[in-house]
Amino acid sequence: MRSHGYAALTKSAPLTPYSFDRRDPGPLDVAVSIDYCGVCHSDIHQARGEWGRGIFPMVPGHEIVGRVTAVGSDVTRFKVGDPAAVGVIVESCLACVNCEQDLENYCVKGAVDTYNATTYDGAPTMGGYADSIVAPEHFVHTLSPKLDPAGAAPLLCAGITTYSPLRHWGVGPGKKVGVIGLGGLGHMALKFAHSFGAHVVQFTTSERKIADAKRLGADEVVMSSDADTMKRHAGSFDFILDTVSAEHDINAYLQLLKLDATLCLVGIPEQPPAIHPFSVIANRRSFAGSGIGGMRETQEMLDYCAEHGIAADIEVIGFDKLNESYERVLKGDVKYRFVLDMKTLGKA
Repeated sequence: MRSHGYAALTKSAPLTPYSFDRRDPGPLDVAVSIDYCGVCHSDIHQARGEWGRGIFPMVPGHEIVGRVTAVGSDVTRFKVGDPAAVGVIVESCLACVNCEQDLENYCVKGAVDTYNATTYDGAPTMGGYADSIVAPEHFVHTLSPKLDPAGAAPLLCAGITTYSPLRHWGVGPGKKVGVIGLGGLGHMALKFAHSFGAHVVQFTTSERKIADAKRLGADEVVMSSDADTMKRHAGSFDFILDTVSAEHDINAYLQLLKLDATLCLVGIPEQPPAIHPFSVIANRRSFAGSGIGGMRETQEMLDYCAEHGIAADIEVIGFDKLNESYERVLKGDVKYRFVLDMKTLGKA
């Protein structure tokens, strides 16, 4: 199958038009014609070789929404014409202790990323900045017609990355929950935590985001640069989700946790954070991390969003704005996720 999209040919090159071959669908595969693909901050890191692994040419994109164009003979959940979605991973062993618990994202053998990776057979994966994708049915999600396709695309990464830890640590009524950062991940975390019934406090360093945070569901907004306000919240949080990818002082937020509470990191700063031992020894606090979610939980998240009217706040762009969007993401100049419209692929 010939596919057309945009690729980074090297880590220092802008993204440019690129054509390549997809495998023909096997018995368990689903072929999807892509309508929309979100632009994730991790796309930028990987396209620029900032995470130490870069397979070039690289077609980024792992927030993929479209319609089924072909199904293998053993596929049972999809038929041609169905809406479908593909997220961050497209293969795992399906046999290890973690896969058997529907935690394919933590596959012992190693889950295969949708792009910038190789399958178990050694073929390079190519992502969703393209007009089509082929993936095993197990890693393709159904999409409710209640969801706007463009607004649903970022749910495949930003959505599940925040939904999973909030569910895992039992965020809900009676819990005081903090969200650090109001970007692509942070705005989804805020929407979910509010929907789950928690008392949600949004932390930000930008006064211009206060009104938006309240609009998105924050019960309180705290300027993290205000030491007195931060001190008033000391030892009071049940859970804090840190979505920030820039360098920042984790210790300042750890001090806000009550006994046995957890701060979970889902943002990926360029430099490892420095944790002072007393920040976790005091109050027996935990510093944790979380990576996307398994296939069952991702489907659960998509269905939850459909039933509760939750989607990402997006700016739909054409491929002619793709390289510009990377620079705008780095400047925080988007509310709150760029989504590529595949109809513009031939016009860029």
